[in-house]
Order: sequence, then C-alpha cells, then structure tokens
Amino acid sequence: MHTVVLGTSGTTAADVIAVARGNARIDLSAEAVTALAASREIVDALAAKPDPVYGVSTGFGALATRHIGPDLRAQLQRNIVRSHAAGMGPRVEREVVRALMFLRLKTVCSGRTGVRPEVAQTMADVLNAGITPVVHEYGSLGCSGDLAPLSHCALTLMGEGDAEGQDGELKPAGELLAAHGITPVELREKEGLALLNGTDGMLGMLVMALADLDALYKSADITAALTLEALLGTAKVLAPELHAIRPHPGQGASAANMLAVLEGSELTGHHQDDAPRVQDAYSVRCAPQVAGAGRDTMAHARLVAERELAAAVDNPVVLPDGRVESNGNFHGAPVAYVLDFLAIAAADLGSIAERRTDRLLDKNRSHGLPPFLADDAGVDSGLMIAQYTQAALVSEMKRLAVPASADSIPSSAMQEDHVSMGWSAARKLRTAVDNLTRIVAIELYAATRAVELRAGLTPAPATRAVIEAVRKAGVQGPGPDRFLAPDLAAADAFVRSGALLAAVEPVTGPLA
Repeated sequence: MHTVVLGTSGTTAADVIAVARGNARIDLSAEAVTALAASREIVDALAAKPDPVYGVSTGFGALATRHIGPDLRAQLQRNIVRSHAAGMGPRVEREVVRALMFLRLKTVCSGRTGVRPEVAQTMADVLNAGITPVVHEYGSLGCSGDLAPLSHCALTLMGEGDAEGQDGELKPAGELLAAHGITPVELREKEGLALLNGTDGMLGMLVMALADLDALYKSADITAALTLEALLGTAKVLAPELHAIRPHPGQGASAANMLAVLEGSELTGHHQDDAPRVQDAYSVRCAPQVAGAGRDTMAHARLVAERELAAAVDNPVVLPDGRVESNGNFHGAPVAYVLDFLAIAAADLGSIAERRTDRLLDKNRSHGLPPFLADDAGVDSGLMIAQYTQAALVSEMKRLAVPASADSIPSSAMQEDHVSMGWSAARKLRTAVDNLTRIVAIELYAATRAVELRAGLTPAPATRAVIEAVRKAGVQGPGPDRFLAPDLAAADAFVRSGALLAAVEPVTGPLA
C-alpha cells in the first residue's frame, strides 16, 4: 500500500487524492513529531501563566472575554467539540471526510497549532484504520474553518458519536476505536480548537474537483472533436498559428487536443453539403476558446490549492519565535472564490456541449444527418429526449454557478460578521462536476452515433478507437428506438471511469 509521510511543510494534491480515494497509509515524519512537541511546550508554558490567551485559557468566538481556570480547561476543549458537532442533513461522502481529516492533520503536523504528538498520531491511526466519522452536509459557513464538519471528526477522536468502519457499517465511534486498539484522546489546552479551525473540507473538495475536471476537460475536447467531425466541420480553425495570436494557454491546449483527435479524418471539411460553409457555428468553431478559458480558470484554482496545501491554517497559531498570536487565516475566501469560478466555467462547458448535441439532432442544422439521429424518424424518436436530459442538467449547472462566496450571514453574536460560504461553494461544485460528466457523456453518445451514420466516409483513427471502445462498453450504436437510459448510463460510466481517455491516447499520444 502507498504510504504518505507528513512533515512540517504541507502536502501535495497527489497525496490528498491517495489518502481520500486510495486509502493510502499515513506516517508522521520525525521532523513533524519534533515540531509538534516543541510547539506543545510553548502552549503548556502559556497555560501555566495567569495572563489569558485565546484558545488556551479563554472561551471561544464571542465568548472569548471569559478567562477559564486550569480546572475547567479540559472540559472547555471537550465542550467545544461536542457543541460544534452540530451538523445536519445527509452524510457527506467518505472521500470528502478522509480528505478533511488528512488536511487537518497536515496543519497539525506543521508545528504551528500546539497539539501534542499523541493527538496527531491518533488522527493518523483513525485514518489508517479506515474509520470514517459521520459528517453532515450543513454546518459550515467557511469561516473560523469548516467548524461543524471538523467537529464531527474530532468527536470520533474522543471516542464519541458515530462513525463508519471499513465494512461500511455505522457503529459508535468508541467501539470502532477499541476494535483497532486506538485509545480515545483526552484533549488539553487549545487542542479542541486546533482540531476545528481550518478550511480543510473546502480545500479537500477543491483538490478532488480539480483532478476530476482535468480529465473532464480532456474528455470534452474529444467529444467536441467528434461532433465537429460528425457535422463535416472544418478543422482549419484548430491550426496552432491561429491560437498563437491569442496566446491563452488553455485555448491552445484544447485546440491541439481536438486537432490530434481529428488527425486523419476524411469527414472534416471535404464533404460539404449543397451550401458549403465558410464557418461553423460558434458551439463548434469556438470550442477551444470556451474550454480553454475553463482550463485557465483551473490553472488559477490549482495555484490557490497549492498555496493552501503548503499553509498552516489555525487560530491562534504558534509562531517560530514562540509567540502565540490570533489571526484571520481561517477565512475561506481564497478557496471559496476559485470553487465558484470553477462552477461557472463548468456550467459554460456543459452549455456549449449541449448546443453541439442539439445541432447534431436538428435536421436543419446537421448537414444531412437524420432527424434526432433516428432510424425511422417519426416512428422512432431517436435521441430527442436524451437532449432533454442534457438540457435539464445544463439548467441545473447554471443554477449551481450562482456564487456562494457572494453571500455572507453573520454569526457568533456578530463576532464572526463576515463569512466565506466556501463549504457551500465546494458542495455545489461537486454536484456540478457530476452533472458535467453526464453532459459530456450524452454528447459522446450522440456524436459517435452521428459519425457512424456518415456511411462511406472514414473517420479519424482516434474516432474509430472511441467507437470501438464505447460499443464494447455496452453503449449501442444506431438502430431503432430502445430503452435509452441504460445506454446513457453506460456512456456516463465510460467517461467517468477514464475509459474515453484510455481509448484515445494510445492513438493521439497524451492529451494536454
């Protein structure tokens, strides 16, 4: 099994994916353990002094004005976890919870939180045992960290609440810890607060969304190329010299991908109908510009994610010179913004894909293809309602593109009077990515059928590879009407699994 070693300097997107989705084992480096112990000594020294220090010897949020004596501090830390574990709604996905816990552990290992080494080790042990705390959909405002989600995770470390074992069965967390020989933690000064005060949930979902979108944008380039080919469009607009004079990197990459997929096609630009086209419609001609803008948005989001993965987000923090200082680094604005940007870009990519699909089905705009790609139009409806489904998905994508980060609802008696809503931005982006996969799958389904209906014309080698692979995957080709949902589900699985990329890249080489 792959092992991820956490040090003091953060982690990588690849490690987040390995832990969240691949169940990689986590080890703490000797450097991290040393840093943990050193910062804990500073917190212990401050706890012994009479002066109040936020998070160490005071209440929290709007209650920070109360000084807490030594006899109540352990109770204070337990209480913050219990009271903040106030989430509601459906459970979030296992991979999200694992990313959330791993990223909180990443910050803990920085040596900036004052958490004891044994608490960090328990966090790693819980992840390594495959124990997944129950975390709910609602409860985070994306400021002061993803408080409720992280609190539910901290509750499991204390042996309280419910969690899921490796077998998927829900049990009391204490039972699961005992079954794996893990001793519940007894929190001391600052530790409860340190386990809750981070933007780890929204960051984990950003990292996973970027991984998914990277594959989806390549897949969308492929389906756009197939549609161009099926419509007998011109590939001249994909020439690199045209994209070099508007030098957006994403645009150039998308055009290059489409050109690679279309190499060797006999359909593009050589078999026009009775009214030859000088230009294709925008949804075809401008595919690289739209997908490219989304790719460049992803590049910015990836830069933000990399900075966050190197960060230590907590309040207060233990500085290298021994000071423990309050700060506002827990505000989720940097992550929330890019989560919203990605949802906007994904919605537009879905929208242009739907417009291409509609063009394939419209006999007045498809340049000789049968209405709705039907076998016997009128008796058969073909893919008419597949486009309805795609349109419904696009409509929801547009609603999901409304920014969550533009909203703020004050909390904690106006102490926390501006929040990021980054968790909400991340949750809706996950839905958007899911929907975009289905939208791309429907274009793939329509485009492959349309290419096959161009009898007597030889498609590109990459197109032939896609058609062969997708048919082997259970997605049927042209013919009379049949129960369509299973075909669409198979096309969705084909895109979602990476099989579309796997079919194309042996022919084209790696896509950008």
